[in-house]
Amino acid sequence: MDLDRFLYQLQFQSERVIPADWKPAWDDAPLPFKLYQHLQEIPLDGDLPFSLNAASLASKKGLAKLGPLLWYTYGQTRYSETATPSQEGFGVETMQAFRRFVPSGGGLYPSELYIYLKMEDVPNGIYHYDAAHHRLLLIREGNYDAYLTRALGHRCDGSQAQGFLFVTTMFWKNFFKYNSFSYRLQGLDAGALLGQWQEISSRAGFSSTVHFQFLDRPINHLLGLDEQEESIYAVVPFTLQDHSFLGKNHVSSSEWSGNIPEVKNSHYQRSINVLEYTFIEKINQQAMFDSPDQFELLKHKEDDDRNRYPIQPLPEVEPLAYDLAEACRKRHSPELDFINQTIPLKQLALLLKETVQPFSTDLYGKEDRSSLSIYGCFHGVEGLPDGAYRYDAHTHSLIEIGRGDFRLSLQKAMKVDNVNLHQVPICLHITGERTHYKKTFGYRGYRIQQMEAGMLLQRLLLTASALGMNGHPLLGYDGKACDRMYQLEGSGETTLIQIPVSYYQPRSWLVGMLT
Repeated sequence: MDLDRFLYQLQFQSERVIPADWKPAWDDAPLPFKLYQHLQEIPLDGDLPFSLNAASLASKKGLAKLGPLLWYTYGQTRYSETATPSQEGFGVETMQAFRRFVPSGGGLYPSELYIYLKMEDVPNGIYHYDAAHHRLLLIREGNYDAYLTRALGHRCDGSQAQGFLFVTTMFWKNFFKYNSFSYRLQGLDAGALLGQWQEISSRAGFSSTVHFQFLDRPINHLLGLDEQEESIYAVVPFTLQDHSFLGKNHVSSSEWSGNIPEVKNSHYQRSINVLEYTFIEKINQQAMFDSPDQFELLKHKEDDDRNRYPIQPLPEVEPLAYDLAEACRKRHSPELDFINQTIPLKQLALLLKETVQPFSTDLYGKEDRSSLSIYGCFHGVEGLPDGAYRYDAHTHSLIEIGRGDFRLSLQKAMKVDNVNLHQVPICLHITGERTHYKKTFGYRGYRIQQMEAGMLLQRLLLTASALGMNGHPLLGYDGKACDRMYQLEGSGETTLIQIPVSYYQPRSWLVGMLT
């Protein structure tokens, strides 16, 4: 199977990328976090603020400020035990899990966080965030401003940044369960983590820009990664002020990656029998950039929907002010706990407008508006006819695709009936280019698009939580059927992820916060 066929099946025939006889070896499952061994430890303060805003973080500096940011971004935040009906048809089964504030397919968390710091209270250098123990582990010491500036094609002056966040993916951490379908999940997971970082860090007064384009092998070399096992997905410089962008400097990775020594560190992952993930390794190699000449900007597609479909204006709303920490604590995936309750039109307007606020990335130049779109099927929204719509952020309105109750069609398109969509008044879909930016970025385009969708998803989930609702991200649906509902076949778009959103009843689980 070639890579184009692989990506097509990831999107439209997911059952074909998982062998029919595939069974996860749960007794040999990897840990959901990476445990380095024999590295210098920098403990982070466990006295974490209950609220997360500028006032609660204003007096904190250095590690005292960084600790809460990392914990709220990707720390282990709670332990839960959930009871579900037994598969044998009688009794119940219990599932225990450590959870974080960002969603992850199967709760497996394939992403890892590294950070380059230049602070007075710790040595300058590259650190791994040990989520299991809420601490930093020193990977390599030194100043790498010039190195990172070159790895980003001189589009960011590393000396002006207070630090750099690195998001990587460990392929085996969710391949063991989902086989090659894990590649789709890995991009979405990384994107949700990036979205969470941008929301959390902005509350602390940091400015950050997500870079999806960089020279992969030098960054992997800097972090000390075995790229057959783990690879860089995103680089995020952050500072208290806007950092400067410079012109491209054409330096290939082969010219300078050997300027710093290799580091070899050992880590524990628990699995003894690690299987091969051939297609993921192959597409990861094909997605790597070797020269800044490969860096490009995306162009927005011209939108003519307003000329063809009726428009439903949405009420004007003020920016939503809320405690982000509280929204994080309340956010979870309700699954079968949704309740069918009328949604005020203003709630829907707030949800959509807040979700599509621009992110700062390296994809669109000065205009940070994403090329992704949000479509939705609505039933029982106050003052809005039932139907399928596309949200137009320019006019803050809904473009009507078709009227009617689409809940039965959506339920039939579900591959796993883990959500009763008849109980859900809002079912949203994030959509994007059907060819996954391949014309612009080659095979790197797929993971970029998935991460971009994950960032948008996390903003949507946090906003829903702040409004007293919750969303449940789903990939187990028939993409072609949903594309037909929104008449996407001729537009060059496809649905990337499905998110039912509604109010919910309390879940039957035991959960404790890890603070």
